[in-house]
Amino acid sequence: MMMPARPLGDYLREWRQRRHLSQLEFALEAEISQRHLSFIESGRSLPSRDMLMHLAERLDVPLRERNPMLLAAGFAPVFPERSLDDPALAPARRAIDVILKGHEPFPALAIDRHWTLIAANAAVAPLLSGVVDATLIKPPVNVLRLSLHPNGLAPRIFNLQEWRAHLLERLRQQIVATGDPLLSDLLKELTAYPMSATHKPSAPSRDYAGIAVPLELVTDAGRLSFISTTTIFGTPVDITLAELAIESLFPADQATAEALKEMAALVQES
Repeated sequence: MMMPARPLGDYLREWRQRRHLSQLEFALEAEISQRHLSFIESGRSLPSRDMLMHLAERLDVPLRERNPMLLAAGFAPVFPERSLDDPALAPARRAIDVILKGHEPFPALAIDRHWTLIAANAAVAPLLSGVVDATLIKPPVNVLRLSLHPNGLAPRIFNLQEWRAHLLERLRQQIVATGDPLLSDLLKELTAYPMSATHKPSAPSRDYAGIAVPLELVTDAGRLSFISTTTIFGTPVDITLAELAIESLFPADQATAEALKEMAALVQES
């Protein structure tokens, strides 16, 4: 069995502090005594597996990070990490394919925890036709890099300044939630990108009443306006599924909806 790199108390203390909770606040949240929590964090007491899982759940610790905590407490890891091609995940993979296909003619894609493209429906490819740097759409494709790189989609995003701020804020929130160092590196890379020399800062051309940050993409079919939703698996016990999200783009106006339908029809005819 792999030996834990750190004491259990260090893990719990780190995640408690990451959630900005004092010992007393977290003890109340977890419905245990502050004394008991203090003993666990100091190493004077080891919790049962059920108690440890309870504490991790209350702290919203990602499944990936719960396995090291279990090891540190002397328990075997319980959360597997399998490829989406694994037969055990076949029902989940079918569900992903159904969602992506069912969203056509509107774009939808599945990404992993690092925003790497896992799958996309047929409506996505036509939107990438103007990408200058072909390496950005060569697998593995990082969706954030593709979106914000000066040689990617950035020059074609009409409201780039607003959309960029929205994506970077989402990434910052994800870093706070997960503590993933690779995401921190990605944030540094993205924030260093210069704004396209040909791009003029613009606000979105329509008022969405503050309900969503739109994506306004300039294409051969005209300016397309989208709002997005994120879908995740509700009760995953596999690390891969817990870290997978489906990003769905919906037309924000009738003109965009009609343009996407026409683009889909042209793809089918070709």
